[in-house]
Amino acid sequence: MTTSPDNQKPVEPSDVEAAATPAAETSTFSAITQRWKRQDTIKKASPITRGLSLLFSILAFVIMVSNKHGPGRNFDEYEEYRYVVAIAIVATIYSAWQTFVHLSKRDFFDRRTSILVDFSGDQIVAYLLISAASSAIPLTNRFREGQDNIFTDSAASAITMAILAFVSLALSALFSGYKLSTHSFI
Repeated sequence: MTTSPDNQKPVEPSDVEAAATPAAETSTFSAITQRWKRQDTIKKASPITRGLSLLFSILAFVIMVSNKHGPGRNFDEYEEYRYVVAIAIVATIYSAWQTFVHLSKRDFFDRRTSILVDFSGDQIVAYLLISAASSAIPLTNRFREGQDNIFTDSAASAITMAILAFVSLALSALFSGYKLSTHSFI
């Protein structure tokens, strides 16, 4: 037994352990609930970012394909704009598939494989989107120097949608990276 210096009364070891236990349990409980909240937020946010990416990539595709306004003002006459359309198609297909997989909550692959495909696919498609947008921006800026018309406005809108699709997939890649880092591969 030990004594307390204030009142010289013996202090039982069991009293010290009992006093320390509720604080430890509270902090452990708090940490667990915070982790559950974080995982719940990621589960909800991941399909939302994929859905936004799907919406923006569809819009980029539709706006660019409908950008036909006569000779010299058709999207298909310029490589940069055709590249935006091609990548918008790839991003739409990828985002539609990923949104379907996440909303259906079915596993088409092994859990480990699915996490790796999510992470790498998000990064690859996001890179392609920003690459397509960045290749079309200089051409659009050159056209805008001469005159500002519906053709350049439509091209700028499609590029903006591709950039927003990139941002959505970049956020999704962050969520996929978090899932990958917390998943045990052993």
